[in-house]
Amino acid sequence: MRTFETAGRFLGTLEERVMEVLWRSGALAVRDVCTHLKGKPQLAYTTVMTTLDRLFKKGLLEREKDGTAFVYRPALTRDDYRRRIVESTVTGLMARSTDADPVLAAFVDAAAEVDEDNLKRLEALIAERRRSGK
Repeated sequence: MRTFETAGRFLGTLEERVMEVLWRSGALAVRDVCTHLKGKPQLAYTTVMTTLDRLFKKGLLEREKDGTAFVYRPALTRDDYRRRIVESTVTGLMARSTDADPVLAAFVDAAAEVDEDNLKRLEALIAERRRSGK
């Protein structure tokens, strides 16, 4: 079975749209996900069902039987998913590098470009990490 670690790090366009629907709505059956997805042409029920099943097999969704249909819900929050993406990507880049400085510098630069206050947040997170010993 493919899990988050063995699946592609990033979601495809449809997978991302489906996850966004479930992160906003909570638990939904396939038909309800179809209703929430916007766009032309309307997606086939079987396409959405296959996408939900694929996300379930990747460990991103949980499901339970409700009558004859499955009801799907996110297995992790949007923030937890994003954190795992960053952790997986940065860890992979650092593990393949003999010098982590360029990877860390790029991360800091990217954080600062989005919002200069991110540097203060990074400093606080580093200080907290050192205090907690983790």
